[in-house]
Amino acid sequence: CPPGVPRVSGHPFPSLPPSFPPFPGRRCERVMAASKPVEAAGGGGGGGGPGLSRWQLALVLGAPILLGAGALYLWGRRTARRGAKGASERKTPEGRASPGPSGGGQPDGPGHEEMSPLDRAQAAKDKGNKYFKAGKYEQAIQCYTEAISLCPPEKNLDLSTFYQNRAAAYEQLQKWTEVAQDCTKAVELNPKYVKALFRRAKAHEKLDNKKECLEDVTAVCILEAFQNQQSMLLADKVLKLLGKEKAKEKYKNREPLMPSPQFIKSYFSSFTDDIISQPLLKGEKSDEDKDKEGEASEVKENSGYLRAKQYMEEENYDKIISECTKEIEAKGKYMAEALLLRATFYLLIGNANAAKPDLDQVISMEDANVKLRANALIKRGSMYMQQQQPGLSTQDFNMAADIDPQNADVYHHRGQLKILLDQIEEAVEDFDECIRLRPDSALAQAQKCFALYRQAYTGSNPLPVQVAMKGFEDVIKKFPKCAEGYALYAQALTDQQQFGKADEMYDKCIDLEPDNATTYVHKGLLQLQWKQDLDKGLELISKAIEIDNKCDFAYETMGTIEVQRGNLDKAIEMFNKAINLAKSEMEMAHLYSLCDAAYAQTEVAKKYGLKPPTL
Repeated sequence: CPPGVPRVSGHPFPSLPPSFPPFPGRRCERVMAASKPVEAAGGGGGGGGPGLSRWQLALVLGAPILLGAGALYLWGRRTARRGAKGASERKTPEGRASPGPSGGGQPDGPGHEEMSPLDRAQAAKDKGNKYFKAGKYEQAIQCYTEAISLCPPEKNLDLSTFYQNRAAAYEQLQKWTEVAQDCTKAVELNPKYVKALFRRAKAHEKLDNKKECLEDVTAVCILEAFQNQQSMLLADKVLKLLGKEKAKEKYKNREPLMPSPQFIKSYFSSFTDDIISQPLLKGEKSDEDKDKEGEASEVKENSGYLRAKQYMEEENYDKIISECTKEIEAKGKYMAEALLLRATFYLLIGNANAAKPDLDQVISMEDANVKLRANALIKRGSMYMQQQQPGLSTQDFNMAADIDPQNADVYHHRGQLKILLDQIEEAVEDFDECIRLRPDSALAQAQKCFALYRQAYTGSNPLPVQVAMKGFEDVIKKFPKCAEGYALYAQALTDQQQFGKADEMYDKCIDLEPDNATTYVHKGLLQLQWKQDLDKGLELISKAIEIDNKCDFAYETMGTIEVQRGNLDKAIEMFNKAINLAKSEMEMAHLYSLCDAAYAQTEVAKKYGLKPPTL
């Protein structure tokens, strides 16, 4: 499946409907299995850019989940307990590890010579704790060092505590190398020592050892059953940083990849006022036959743009950009159209950097057809949204509405943007305007129902939910050939636990669009949520890959399931395939996060024998 889409986390709609485009026209391409939250203008989340939500993090690291058609939910979430536990800080030193008297914390007091070596060590440690609490960290370090030297070597738990306490004091002095060294000794003595592992993870973060940090915090998350907010946030942060770092290097050297014909046709079908997607007019195409290799016939005026249009009709998409370039370089009659068509295909292959100058130029052409300029604004606005720039995105959509207020596409795609921004009432208003302008717009009517359903689902009154569900029924009756209507209805039915009927809706989608790989993935995920039928689910996802071996969503979903099955090597293989198909740097960063999480789990399993429960 082609380019990734900004994804929204959180039940009941962790993502937009499968129709939401990374740029306009995206249909049925991205499930909610691994979402990327869209941040408000100005960033957020403490680090900027998309990150993994808490439930996602547990998912990719291997916590038990329930895989569904609409989402992947944590199995048995314990949010009530998470709040108190997640707020805890690991800053204080620890007390006694072994039973028995401590000597009153006075290693040099009366009776000191009669104390055992362990008691003397404990007393030194207790004295160090007092210094620590008083903020006298150098003195605390001296006491902990004395405790380490006095402690019998066979007392592993006590020794590990002393090293961990000394690491805590070093941490207060920001001596990160010493923190990591002492925590390593503590973990060697007590391999499942959560405090030491987490403190070492933080030290590795400060030392910019991201891989080591991720492995440590992964172990902590598993040991804590994903119940501690602090460790989850650190894992989220380092996964995000690793993903962005790797994607930046990989993406600039990637080979452009044309999406499947099914996706391209679905993309263009979401526009009704797009001049460049309209068939060639009579007189623009020669009646001569094509040659055996499918080359386009000669066209009047020898126009590169008209040749590109004919290649579109022949589904010979790889030749379109070069033909548009010829028209542009010749400053031909269709220069504006060629710029827009070339930009569109740059977007389709994931080259937003090349697309933007072409879109900018079309938008600035005041004498160009207003439909071309509005279409360019829609596509640039959607591109900005994919790049996590909702302010610029909104600005472009509003400008498109200003210059071409009768353009139904503007309201259709802006409505989808409003759903992403959780501005549901405004989204419904835009869909209504689109429907007023184009009463036959099945997509807009289906997506309006979805918006109303989403709004109703978040409330406590069941009546609006029933009204929204009735709306879906009306849409599929009025537009029985609109696969989108069935797909969105299936998601709503899944939320309502009406799994059998949801399955029927996905079957309708497949009947209408047998080459749409994403529907098979949705249906496969439904089998897991509905019947816990892992074999059937994987069979359907494999079918998706058979239909479209460029469907990154299918590889990503299969990788996620393999993590849950404990097949980490297979999961990593699937994530790497998805990475190679990613159409944006942001999407690639997200996929690297999934892959790195799976790899970290393999390392943790080798080092500590830690494996979360599997499906």
